[in-house]
Amino acid sequence: MHDDRSLVEARLKRVLDERVRPALYPESVPLDVAVWNAPGEPVPVEEGLAAEPRPIEVGARWGAPWGTSWFRVTGTVPTEWAGKTVEAILDLGFDENMPGFQCEGLVYRPDGTPVKGLNPRNQWVRIGAPVEGGEQVRLHVEAASNPVILDYHPFVPTRLGDKDTAGSEPQYTLTRMDLAVLDETVWNLVLDLEVLGELMAELPVDSPRRWEILRAVDKALDAIDLQDVNGTAEQARSRLTEVLAAPAVPSAHRISAVGHAHIDSAWLWPLRETVRKVARTTSNMTALLEDEPDFVFAMSQAQQWAWVRDHRPEVWARVKKAVADGRFVPAGGMWVESDTNMPGSEAMARQFVHGKRFFLDEFGVENDEAWLPDTFGFAAGLPQIIKAAGAKYLLTQKISWSQTNKFPHHTFRWEGIDGTRIFTHFPPVDTYNCSMKGSEIAHAATNFKDKGVARHSLAPTGWGDGGGGTTREMVAKAARLRNLEGSATVEWETPHAFFEKAEAENPAPPVWVGELYLELHRATLTSQAKTKQGNRRSEHLLREAELWAATAAVRAGFPYPYDDLDRIWKTVLLHQFHDILPGSSIAWVHREARATYDRVAAELNGIIDAAQRALAGEGDTPLVFNSAPHARAGVPAGAAASPATDGRTGLSPRPGGGHVLDNGLLRVEIDERGLVVSAYDLAADRETIAPGGAGNLLQLHPDFPNMWDAWDVDEFYRNTVTDLTDADEVVPGDDGASVRIVRSFGSSRVTQVLTLAPGERRLEVDTEVDWHETEKFLKLAFPLDVHAERYASETQFGHFHRPTHTNTSWEAAKFEACNHRFVHLEEPGWGVALVNDSTYGHDVTRTVRTDADAGTTTTVRLSLLRAPRFPDPETDQGVHRFRHALVPGAGIGDAVREGWRINLPERHLTGGAPEVAPLVTVDRDAVVVTAVKLADDGSGDVVVRFHEAHGGRTRATLTAGFAVADVQVTDLLERPLADTEAPRPDGDRIAVSLRPFQLTTLRLKRA
Repeated sequence: MHDDRSLVEARLKRVLDERVRPALYPESVPLDVAVWNAPGEPVPVEEGLAAEPRPIEVGARWGAPWGTSWFRVTGTVPTEWAGKTVEAILDLGFDENMPGFQCEGLVYRPDGTPVKGLNPRNQWVRIGAPVEGGEQVRLHVEAASNPVILDYHPFVPTRLGDKDTAGSEPQYTLTRMDLAVLDETVWNLVLDLEVLGELMAELPVDSPRRWEILRAVDKALDAIDLQDVNGTAEQARSRLTEVLAAPAVPSAHRISAVGHAHIDSAWLWPLRETVRKVARTTSNMTALLEDEPDFVFAMSQAQQWAWVRDHRPEVWARVKKAVADGRFVPAGGMWVESDTNMPGSEAMARQFVHGKRFFLDEFGVENDEAWLPDTFGFAAGLPQIIKAAGAKYLLTQKISWSQTNKFPHHTFRWEGIDGTRIFTHFPPVDTYNCSMKGSEIAHAATNFKDKGVARHSLAPTGWGDGGGGTTREMVAKAARLRNLEGSATVEWETPHAFFEKAEAENPAPPVWVGELYLELHRATLTSQAKTKQGNRRSEHLLREAELWAATAAVRAGFPYPYDDLDRIWKTVLLHQFHDILPGSSIAWVHREARATYDRVAAELNGIIDAAQRALAGEGDTPLVFNSAPHARAGVPAGAAASPATDGRTGLSPRPGGGHVLDNGLLRVEIDERGLVVSAYDLAADRETIAPGGAGNLLQLHPDFPNMWDAWDVDEFYRNTVTDLTDADEVVPGDDGASVRIVRSFGSSRVTQVLTLAPGERRLEVDTEVDWHETEKFLKLAFPLDVHAERYASETQFGHFHRPTHTNTSWEAAKFEACNHRFVHLEEPGWGVALVNDSTYGHDVTRTVRTDADAGTTTTVRLSLLRAPRFPDPETDQGVHRFRHALVPGAGIGDAVREGWRINLPERHLTGGAPEVAPLVTVDRDAVVVTAVKLADDGSGDVVVRFHEAHGGRTRATLTAGFAVADVQVTDLLERPLADTEAPRPDGDRIAVSLRPFQLTTLRLKRA
């Protein structure tokens, strides 16, 4: 016996690679193959099956990028194979990479019944076990020639990411199309040796168990006749029986394996391809569930379940049966695995509303976990949304990708901005594509940070990203690891079963307060600006559509568009998937997203216009409709005659060059460079811009991260900056209250209009960029004369404070962060807000000046545009328009109000009514109504969702524009909360009391 483990490991590797694995299929015969190439987009299954194919030989090239080829394979099982296990081996030209990133196939029987998917780790189709011999084989393969986009080193810009630019060159070589005998003894020997070899490699050098395994493996290899592996495989297996039977120690770490196939709803493939990816994966998983009685598979994203239902009814029938058996588990309770940083309050809530309702309606299943393994960080407002949806757990893995700080817990309670705590688990296996390798299982056990108080962790097991799922080999490995000395134990369980065990053994875990910030992928807050603008616009249009449709339904009998709103919400939610909204998908995805958002806007504007016209009636009285939750120019959330404008703005030359805007509240100086060198709050008698600084400063950085182009911005980008101070023109605007600035730089051009509206303490900044840079990052900077150790940025149902300093590595790592409609800084009694209509990324830094007062400059920079070349080589090229506003003297309430204002412009109509009374009002600005709608069940009840937005306790009175018969406090799904006492209405008035950032949903029954 060898003394050196490395010699045994080397021997084991060579014997497995060169002798044992090649003996898996000792006999084979070729199949006859023919192919039909579908023109254009994929065709229905019936058309593909009926098409007349032409012969094709193994070794031939096939598959234009994004094309679909229908292969027909036929053959006869040799009679001499009777009694053996026979499979078809169908290799479309796979390489050794993970499934989902290259060609894929779905196998059908001649009658159109799906059999299973094909991918690099799943190339077989069972013909019989055993066969009788002489069976006629006829299978059809719907093969997708999806091009290989991802090549990690380097990230190469490619035109393959859009069918319009990908060309027609065949991508793949047909490699193998055979009938073959599977030697199941050899197959089991391979797995015995893999499990033991991988375990041995993870054990300490001086471990007795390591030496036991080493001796057993050595003896098994001795028993293999390398010229007759099939004849000696059983003998080799017998040498391993004892070492495989040794049980795990009682203190072994315990892993709950959950069958899994993380399928990105779009990424390096378009949405239409994900529909087929889901069908392939679910076909494989339902088949595996039939073969493996212990196996459990969980799938999230109700949208993907809906795709199976709507596009693959035969697969859906198998899925429904497996769900009924409790082994194919709906997980997560969200419409998609969305980004959670950028979606607005209502959108984040509706992810759970539509996801949970789908699983309830289709299966009667109530999800109690949020399942987001691959999302790029988690906003601090999420815990109470999870709770308000009736869930109580969260699972994610992505935080383990953080570059700087290692997260200190694997199981903990996560506390959000309102104090809600959610039991949260980060799988210590550190992957959502666990394949049951010994290194993965050992890492989960050694990496687990909760030793001593807990013993359980979860391992999402199966190929993912592009789908694929769990393989039979993974299941076989898990069976060997169920109770094996030296290893953690492995048991297939549902997510619910895991969380119940984990919470029971660790009822008082540590608490993490605030956002779960991912120290990676920070540039996803900026990439693909038009996708982000489409999302923001759609969210606010949906608010308007629901508000005015509900108001018109109650006041004017307007038919509330339940079905249309439901469909549009699901479209918007789908596009919040964590590679669409973050801007990290191929060009095809974002091209389609832009068109989709335009259609959504047109449809929602149609609903809004129809509802408002029903309310306004016929006439020529000018009316202004205010959709914001705060009164504006005296108009609450309703409509009234257009109010007269108070005051005026003066425009005068500035000594030394430039212009001065003055409306009696603010005096703004814009120098000859088009920079704001002063924004003086006349009422407070103080300056906003830091001494020597200039606001409205566009800054350009090089932007070439070490990896993950569309995803990442690395901190060293700050080392080089170009201030864009040269102006082509700085001239007065035509309205007498604005200044127009034009700049040229590189191949790009910027036009800005700075406006100081009469009667408003707000400098509006309208920026149009014709952007034609490459690998550059554009920022808009405002150095503020504010001493603040922290600042507030809006998140779902409130705001979250981040430090302006970098005392620790945790703070330093947050050099790019997310906000919704505003960021706000303040000293006691005076503050500044920067609001926006469509941007999310920003950074805040502070410096101590060396002037006479040695004050502090706090600089806020808003991220406008990037220009990465992978995966979309034309990212953000073209014309973009952004709206921002600087609000000096703003308290947090002003920041909230101005953020809503810039995102919900007033609408002007003419009508016969002198006014349209709001359907719902609240008498405290701190209480923000985020949704007014009719109940989803068609009852006609009015649903009102609101939250405390300033961060303090408050009492308020909600007034309905109708008689209220009853009030219920509900969850997000509009179901009454049994343990919450509802406020009693006093006519049309309802008194409410809220703690800081508390989210509340009321269901009002009309009298």
